[in-house]
Amino acid sequence: MRLYLSSWRVGDRAGSLLALLGSGKRAALIENALDLSSEAAREMHRTEVYDPAVELASLGIGVTRLDLRQYFGRPEALAAALAGYDLVWVTGGNTFVLRRAMKASGFDDLITCMLDGDEIVYGGFGAGAVVAGPALGGMQLFDDAGAVPHGYDPETVWDGLGLIDHAIVPHYRSPHPETAAAERITRHLAGQGLRYRALRDGEVIVWTENRRRMPDLERSIA
Repeated sequence: MRLYLSSWRVGDRAGSLLALLGSGKRAALIENALDLSSEAAREMHRTEVYDPAVELASLGIGVTRLDLRQYFGRPEALAAALAGYDLVWVTGGNTFVLRRAMKASGFDDLITCMLDGDEIVYGGFGAGAVVAGPALGGMQLFDDAGAVPHGYDPETVWDGLGLIDHAIVPHYRSPHPETAAAERITRHLAGQGLRYRALRDGEVIVWTENRRRMPDLERSIA
């Protein structure tokens, strides 16, 4: 299983991402964590502030945007679409919106199977990294768990993908607007005796082990 989990954007280990990919250079870019924003606002941000597709392209990675909303209730179609990629790159935004999109499309089960078969690399930053953990308890201190975009199931999904055995807290002690929330989350998780790793912006977890789960983290939803 190959994972590249960054606090902010690609981070400081781009060479490791390329090493994970080997000769594969096709990426599906998943931006559903931003679905609370209008497409016009997102396009303005890409043009004026940051476009993850441009950053990946600068590394020689070919990028296609893949909108999970087009696959809600259609996991077979999503499986066929993902088969053409070497990397899924999942951006930051609202963690709970992203997790809802993953569940509604069947991405959560599909990516787990593909990673177990070493068919693809999972990478991402912010919310895209957070959902790799066993559970999302405490992340409501970052994001509004009750914010629901049009067309989404309103039920909050509290379990993560369970790809790793600890929570990830991004933007820790970093020049980022959410750094104060990151401090609160680390205190929350530590107070419950739960495993976590706090990442400063620029830091990356490169994971090449098999999946391991933490039962206590899976049960924590508060």
